[in-house]
Amino acid sequence: MTARRPRALAATLLLCVTAALAGCGSSARAPVAASATGSAGALCRTGLPGQAQDTLALIGRGGPFPYRSDGVVFDNRERRLPAEPRGYYHEYTVTTPGAADRGARRIVTGQGGERYWTADHYASFRRIDPAC
Repeated sequence: MTARRPRALAATLLLCVTAALAGCGSSARAPVAASATGSAGALCRTGLPGQAQDTLALIGRGGPFPYRSDGVVFDNRERRLPAEPRGYYHEYTVTTPGAADRGARRIVTGQGGERYWTADHYASFRRIDPAC
């Protein structure tokens, strides 16, 4: 029976990874490769979904952005990012394939050049490491 447990666990893990990569029917979560962590737990830019990388490129060019709300001030009401004065952070939509609306994925930028990724509409953030 113990030989079956590792196989079942491996099969379950494989199924979960496959479902995550396929989107698992949810537009709120984006797959991120397990090896996509940079310095101090930051998320490597290259580990982001392609749509997030496209959004970062648009941010770097200053637009044009697909949504008129892109670039608006992010108030950090959830207080999940470091405390800064109002107007310090700005948010940008990361297109979610198949979503009927803007979806839950965003990149939030800070005036100091930092970038943050959220796949769950501000419930959690990961700093994006541009060096990897």
